Amino acid sequence: MLEPSRPPGPPRGAPPPNAPRRGSSFMRIVSGFLTLVLCLMLGAGALAALLYHRFEEPGPLAVSRVITIPKGEGRIEIAGRLEKEGAISSRWTFIASYLLRNALGPKPIELKAGDYEIKKNASMAQIMEILSQGRGVLSKITVPEGLTSLQIVERLRQEGELVGDITEIPPEGSLLPDTYRFSKGMDRRELIERMQGEMQRFLATAWERRQPSLPIATPEDAIIFASIVEKETGRADERGRVAAVFMNRLRKGMRLQSDPTVIYGLAGGQGTLGRSITRADLDQKTSHNTYQIAGLPPTPICNPGRSAIEATLNPPSTKDLYFVADGTGGHTFSDTLKEHNAAVSVWRKVERERKKDEEADAIPVPAASAGPRVMNAAPTARAAPGASVPLPVRKPKH
Repeated sequence: MLEPSRPPGPPRGAPPPNAPRRGSSFMRIVSGFLTLVLCLMLGAGALAALLYHRFEEPGPLAVSRVITIPKGEGRIEIAGRLEKEGAISSRWTFIASYLLRNALGPKPIELKAGDYEIKKNASMAQIMEILSQGRGVLSKITVPEGLTSLQIVERLRQEGELVGDITEIPPEGSLLPDTYRFSKGMDRRELIERMQGEMQRFLATAWERRQPSLPIATPEDAIIFASIVEKETGRADERGRVAAVFMNRLRKGMRLQSDPTVIYGLAGGQGTLGRSITRADLDQKTSHNTYQIAGLPPTPICNPGRSAIEATLNPPSTKDLYFVADGTGGHTFSDTLKEHNAAVSVWRKVERERKKDEEADAIPVPAASAGPRVMNAAPTARAAPGASVPLPVRKPKH
């Protein structure tokens, strides 16, 4: 029987076939190192691409805003401020892009202090360019507390450095009064959007800090309430107490009986009647006349400021149910109708004396011989802004 021949053995001195070749371990190390470097390069490239995408994509701002960068803040503080203000989505992406651009760019980038208008959906790249070039805001417009939306629109229409028209009056109470900075040529509708965005932001924060058990259920009710407080007094030290009066009346089911709501029911967005309130005005039933309707009116009667909103949501604890002008620009507060009627009597006395002084000021002094006629130059006393002469007091309806 034939057997297969065996293959010849390896030459004398040659390594066994399964023995590792010389240098194979070194090559594996080199190959692994190159693979690691390649992976790192691919990872760095992917990270750079992601960073670039995040840096160039539209930002989170829903409306244009002005952001102030104080002097002395470093890049980390600036990035944190931009993130807190809602202009960028990630401070670390902003800082990483800043460092990368400084490392690769021909000259270092410096972020400058100032007031900057950040456009809606501005990217981090656009924001960094604005801050590095120091293109600050040049113009400003002040919107006082207590104006109606129509009055604010008319004020914006008179500002010559703004462009575009406002074709629709914003809802009453949706605009936050403040001083707004803007760049020349900004569209008026864009500024309206900014004012609405600021009101939403501030109201959301204030609502979270409100006192528990207030007799108002929604942020919308808070704005209606605050608009009444805003129109009832121009003194910051009285807003809390005025708010407390109306809160106490709501809790007791009493009608608010606020004169500014009567005016708004008659004049609407015009804001003023051009005359004093009459008894017929109080008796005329409108949607906003709180002498005739219970609870809050259906809409705000103006655009309240921050302090009126804060006073509404955190009023002091008092028993006051009434207040009337005291003749000095402030008000006298009372917790009983008897005390209130006495305060009204004092106010009427002040008004009678004031009227006599005004009539005396209007009487000309007789002329002396052939000389010119001389008028009394003494200043005329005037009532405080917003104060109206009290009508006969009626007992509030419960």
